[in-house]
Amino acid sequence: MALALGGFSIGIVEHDRAAACEAFEAAVALSPSSAFTYIMGSIVRAWAGEAERAIEWGEQALRLSPFDPLAFGAWLGVALGRFRQGRYEDAANAARKTIQRNPGFSYPHAILAAALVKLGHIEEAKVTAARVLALQPGFSIAEYCAVNDPAPEIAAPMTEALQAAGLPE
Repeated sequence: MALALGGFSIGIVEHDRAAACEAFEAAVALSPSSAFTYIMGSIVRAWAGEAERAIEWGEQALRLSPFDPLAFGAWLGVALGRFRQGRYEDAANAARKTIQRNPGFSYPHAILAAALVKLGHIEEAKVTAARVLALQPGFSIAEYCAVNDPAPEIAAPMTEALQAAGLPE
């Protein structure tokens, strides 16, 4: 657990994705059935743009612990991975599963809004964007990107879609 927490902190706070992934790999080597490690690793890998690994790790976490209280994190990693792949319907579905498990977390609402824009569902995306602002009134796309430091392959299409959904820059 310490390696997984360290990996998550290093990957999300320090944005050192290589060091974070080393910690996750060490954690999995020590405890291959740790859903927690796979959940945390999925999120970091997703923001790093490693779509396939993020999805693989998120799905592994869900297989290991489908009713885990942190399963929303696995679905978040899957949603971001699918968004990165351009599989927007799948990204929207995964974001909805994240929201079902943690409705008060603004990030999956933002991912859902972006996926809906990419699907051409602009009005639904705007309603979802309003939910983001209701949950996080100070939300801005710039801060969202600064905090998460998404890989350029995610940042550009995500930013464009969030702007189209009506979220503040």
